[in-house]
Amino acid sequence: MTRLSRLLQPRSIAVLGSGWAGNVIAQCQKMGFAGPVWPVHPTRTAVGGVPAFRSLADLPDVPDATFIGVNRHATLGVVRELAAMGAGGAICFASGWEEAGEAGLQADLVAAAGGMPVLGPNCYGVINYLDGALLWPDQHGGRRVERGVALLSQSSNIVINLTMQARGLPVAYVACLGNAAQVGLAELAGALLADDRVTALGMYVEGIDDAPALARLAAEAARLGKGIVCLKSGKTELSRVAAASHTASLAGEAAVSSAFLRKAGIAEVAGLPELLEVLKIFHTHGRGLGPRLCSLSCSGGEAGLVADLGAAAGLEFAAPSAAQRARLGEILGPIVTIANPLDYHTFIWGDGPRTTDVFTTMLAGYDAGVFVIDPPRPDRCDPSSFQPALDAIVAAVQATGKPAFPVASLPENFDEALAERMMAQGVVPLMGLEAALGAIRAAQGVWGVQPAVPLAARVAREVPLLDEAAAKELLRAAGVAVPLGVCAPTLAEVAARAAGLRPPLVLKGLGFAHKTEAGAVRLGLASLEGQIEMQGAMGYLVEEMAVGAVAEVLVGLRRDPVYGVALTLGMGGVTAELLADTVTLVLPASRDEVLTALRRLRLYPLLDGYRGRARGDVGALCDLVGRLCALMTDDDRFEEIELNPVLVFAEGAVAVDALIRKG
Repeated sequence: MTRLSRLLQPRSIAVLGSGWAGNVIAQCQKMGFAGPVWPVHPTRTAVGGVPAFRSLADLPDVPDATFIGVNRHATLGVVRELAAMGAGGAICFASGWEEAGEAGLQADLVAAAGGMPVLGPNCYGVINYLDGALLWPDQHGGRRVERGVALLSQSSNIVINLTMQARGLPVAYVACLGNAAQVGLAELAGALLADDRVTALGMYVEGIDDAPALARLAAEAARLGKGIVCLKSGKTELSRVAAASHTASLAGEAAVSSAFLRKAGIAEVAGLPELLEVLKIFHTHGRGLGPRLCSLSCSGGEAGLVADLGAAAGLEFAAPSAAQRARLGEILGPIVTIANPLDYHTFIWGDGPRTTDVFTTMLAGYDAGVFVIDPPRPDRCDPSSFQPALDAIVAAVQATGKPAFPVASLPENFDEALAERMMAQGVVPLMGLEAALGAIRAAQGVWGVQPAVPLAARVAREVPLLDEAAAKELLRAAGVAVPLGVCAPTLAEVAARAAGLRPPLVLKGLGFAHKTEAGAVRLGLASLEGQIEMQGAMGYLVEEMAVGAVAEVLVGLRRDPVYGVALTLGMGGVTAELLADTVTLVLPASRDEVLTALRRLRLYPLLDGYRGRARGDVGALCDLVGRLCALMTDDDRFEEIELNPVLVFAEGAVAVDALIRKG
């Protein structure tokens, strides 16, 4: 039981209003809700054909759930009265709150509700297809089920569209958050997953209000074996500090939110079709898929498409084992090339036993299998010749215990009735080749991931930028290697102090966020003799120039107002933004996570001995990153640290440029 249980699984429903409220009544009747539905209206004798009560006080009992379909100002009094009655919860349908500039009105709503849960305001409501309880004022495409997935959305229209799917996905709940004045994303998601009849959760999210709470929920869902998949929209770049650092411009909200979802073990998709297909996988097979994937089709064109689209999706198709090749060769004969993806031709088409043997032999060596098959449309064609292949897929699943996905290259080529029959047999048909491969990759992405909770976030603040000399003193004290150097307020003084440094030298003007763009960096100097003042410099730093590096790397950390602390790693230097070769993590991040992230860089081979070059000391780089993470974790006065570049040598790594914001 959760505090939302009465609202989500009501035994009685009250409905206030007229037009929209009548729709709620009609939907409950259509779906066969077993409990009473009580309309409340001060002047009408009936709403939606059901006798109405003049006030909440006249109801025969306290309602478990209430749909409030009156204007926003009247809603406040209704919520206050329901809370005083001990009602189970309410849907606040009316719009025109904070989103319309009514400052303070939502706070009044929260105060009126007290401990009674309220969804919204500006919220469409909840559909419970398990019990037929609908606090929902519009059409939808679902029907009663005994178990299924939950859909949670911050957009009412999008979730309505999702209910119209014809892909064989059983939907148990539909829920909207609206403005989430009182009940947030994590609480509503947790209440839906707490129902034992719910197998997985799909979310359309525009903003995350409490990332640690959502991560804790994801960890509990993983413990229960229930997968969560998210489509995150609104991925605009953070611009607050973009003018000062490469990190902010390279790792905007999109990169950080994706890093958070990975850390929380939540599968992320790019579109609505993938969202539905991942939910089908999670519903039938639980959370995640192993990485080894095979593909079978009776066409070379289809096999080629799978190979090309699979590579774009990040999927790998390992070659069959020697034993598999031998057995498949025996069944298919010498003309067929045994490979993965496998084009098994049409020699065995219609031969159920041989097809089953091929499918089972191939699937047994992998974690899951794709079976490209587009049954003819049943309204104009006879699809019976495809049945032996479909039966062979079911038999292969039963024989191996491995997931097998019949994939229609076009989504309309697998009709809903057939999809439902196969789902009932434990086989998940996926609609549309690109969406199917994207969904499989998303499901693989949470395989074996142990969800972790990010550091607590805080409100963004403006803090001063340390000059580079001060920043490097701080880094040196933390054990981060920096070049030997001296600083002084004037060029003459810094020249005098630099006498003991070995050329070549680097001269930098202090007080610039981007020294190169400001012309405040001079490289490869034999001495400082003849150097002229740098306009706008607030002092000077001269250092011994580090030469002979294997690669230049960017390491940036910054506090994020939603996700805690974001770590960005990439190929660095003055071309960092041009290359845009970065990966982002959310802290805390282990050394293994840092190393794995580095290996995801496109140009990582430059650090790993590309074409006979020297290998970079990646261990020293990971040590450096760990020390920076410790600074951000242990001292919340740090707002941002960016080292660009860090020069990675065959032995060691040195931070030659530093940007630090510290309060």
